[in-house]
Amino acid sequence: MTARTNPNAPEHTRYKAGAVHYLLFFAIFLATAVIFQELLLVRIVESFVLYQFRPEREELADFNGVKAVPTAEGLKHIGEEVKREYIKPEYVFDFTSKARDEKTHGYPKNPGEWVVKAPKLGDDPIYLDPTLGFVIFSIDIGFLIAVLVTLVLPPGIGLMSLKVEREIHNNKAKVRLQTGFSEEIVELLVMPDDRLSTLAETDRRRIVEAFRIVWNRTTPDEEIGGGRRQAVSFDEAFDRDTDPVAFRNTVLYIRIREHFSEFVEGSIEDIKAAIGWQRNRLRIGAALRLYMAHHFTERYANNVTGFAYGGAALLIVAVGIRGLKFIPPTRPSLILGAIFLEFSMLALLAFTLYYTEEEERMDKMLKKMEDASRSQLDILQEQQRDIRLFVDKLIGESSEMIKRRVEEALSEHLSNDEAMREKISKAIVENLKIGFKESMER
Repeated sequence: MTARTNPNAPEHTRYKAGAVHYLLFFAIFLATAVIFQELLLVRIVESFVLYQFRPEREELADFNGVKAVPTAEGLKHIGEEVKREYIKPEYVFDFTSKARDEKTHGYPKNPGEWVVKAPKLGDDPIYLDPTLGFVIFSIDIGFLIAVLVTLVLPPGIGLMSLKVEREIHNNKAKVRLQTGFSEEIVELLVMPDDRLSTLAETDRRRIVEAFRIVWNRTTPDEEIGGGRRQAVSFDEAFDRDTDPVAFRNTVLYIRIREHFSEFVEGSIEDIKAAIGWQRNRLRIGAALRLYMAHHFTERYANNVTGFAYGGAALLIVAVGIRGLKFIPPTRPSLILGAIFLEFSMLALLAFTLYYTEEEERMDKMLKKMEDASRSQLDILQEQQRDIRLFVDKLIGESSEMIKRRVEEALSEHLSNDEAMREKISKAIVENLKIGFKESMER
């Protein structure tokens, strides 16, 4: 039993991925990359090359995987192994892994290489090394498929599924810290629409009380302090006929956005969408948005940018070496590898930027700061006014009463001889104690 499926596991291990998660992810990634590299990539590249460079007025024949323009003798041997006398040397498209030589086959080729020859490419054939030129692209495909598959799998075995589950939990806690709402209120705010509608039929009172707290907490400051405009009460905005789902999705979300920030409101909506993914694992867009926007971009944005610049540096070096003719034009595999590496980094950077939260406009931030400062100033002014009234009350109206109380106390002690003698005796004893103590210290 994994920590994720064990309800008694400690909080810090409940969403921790185990060996099963990583092994399954790596197995899917490796299998997909190998299958794509060995089986699908050759078909994709071959189709693209043939579409670009095939002859316009002649037909290609297939000599056991080699596409070439046949000679008169070659028309009799279509489907057989390619030979020098079967093909014309102008057009050759060989995407097999077999070795060829000039004497037997009409062109040389090392095992594992691809060769493309066409008049548009020049007089010399182009040799491609699929491992060097396209392995980065195969890795990209394998990684993408592994991410998508593990998003659909249950969190007990799916790595990305477990990570999204963790972010749902973490972002709920983040919303509670940012807003000060209880866990129950946050659950109602992120609850899917259909579940909230069903709950409203069975326990509407619970929803009403939670929404009332949110309403009161998000009341604008000017309605609380200065009283410059008439505040709308919750009971006026929410009655028996109000749809809780529509009220939450419009009124409460707007008030949360205005009172806290757009980021808090966006987090709530993203969590709600991700909870919908929990019920239907095929809604991977919502899961990806929560993970990318609220975890990956916040933690790894600078790393991705650094990788993109590193890939650009490698591409510049490769192109520079090619310009110095240390890489022959007939063998562009290294250039292709650098291009696909930079493509991978830029694609990841674009994907990261797509999910990066936009910064709040400066004018909105200044307006919120101004409103907050004005609210604090109003509160301080009210407190100062209350203190002044209290002091005036104490000094003005109460001064005579205080004076009278003091005079009565003095008269009572002065008129009572026994009390006076007792006070004098105590004062003498205290003075003797103080004097004796000072003499001992000397």
